[in-house]
This record gives sequence, structure tokens and C-alpha cells, in this order.
Amino acid sequence: MTTTVRRATPGDARAIAEVKVETWREAYVGVMPQPVLDGLDVEEHERIWARYVAADGFGVFVAETGGRIVGYASVGPCHDPAGIGELYAIYVRPDSWDTRAGLALMEAGVTWLAERWHEAVLWVAEENPRARRFYELYGWTAEATRVEEVAPGAEISEIRYCLSGLDRR
Repeated sequence: MTTTVRRATPGDARAIAEVKVETWREAYVGVMPQPVLDGLDVEEHERIWARYVAADGFGVFVAETGGRIVGYASVGPCHDPAGIGELYAIYVRPDSWDTRAGLALMEAGVTWLAERWHEAVLWVAEENPRARRFYELYGWTAEATRVEEVAPGAEISEIRYCLSGLDRR
């Protein structure tokens, strides 16, 4: 089946929320505390994504295969440091891993970023080798680490990746 990528609409918020919850529960077992994963609420994330997709200044893209949303990516301005872009999130349902949906979403996100900045960053869990390999194959370079609180009392180590030369892509 062919995967297509398009800009998300507020009507996609439910599907985006479902992708997020499903992928976090699969990809972050043993990385995130299990109570954090168990506590993910699709309805709460649907409300968040409905507002976010409708907001100005951000790019949210969905990948569809067979009429079903199988992934999403979100991009926008980086707040630290300012003056560059950021890939906030890119997730693909586990049953669509290795289908090139992630690559299609990455291309859409990077294209959007390149129209605005010459450089972008992303943060990824240090204990997420699958995602880190994906970013590195695309050309992102690891450059820093931090510990981030993902829920009260739940911290994970993250690595910042950078992609330079966006304006030459």
C-alpha cells in the first residue's frame, strides 16, 4: 500500500492521539516508568492535539496508508536555543514500522523546517536505539544530553540531535 503525507487538520486529533499512546506504550517499555505509560489518556491527548494542529507557527503532518493514519510528525520553532527549528515529535504505529512512513514524515517535517531555518534540533530518549538509529541514518548528529522529567518523579535521559544545512536540502 502507498503511504501519503499531508498537513494535519483538527479532525485528525483523535488519530494522532491514538498513534501517540500506542507508540509510547510499545517503544518506551522499560524506558518510561510503567505507570506513566499506563496513565496515557487518548481523550486528553486528543484535546491537546486539536488545539495544537489549529495553532499558527507549527507544522503537523500525518502519514496515511489505506485511509488510516499510521503516524505523525510535528515541527516548529525551538525555544532553547532560539533562532532554529525543532522536530518535536515523530511517531509511527508499531504495525507500520519499517514501511517508510517515518521517512516520509521526516521529509515533510524537514522540508517545512528548511523553509524557515538553516538548522534544527530534536530530543530523543537515550534508551531508544531504534529512533536514534533512524535519526542518524537521516543525517542528524548527537550533540548533547539532559535529564528530563516526563511525569512527577519520573525522569529519563535524552540526547539532543542536530541537523544543519537545512537551507541546502
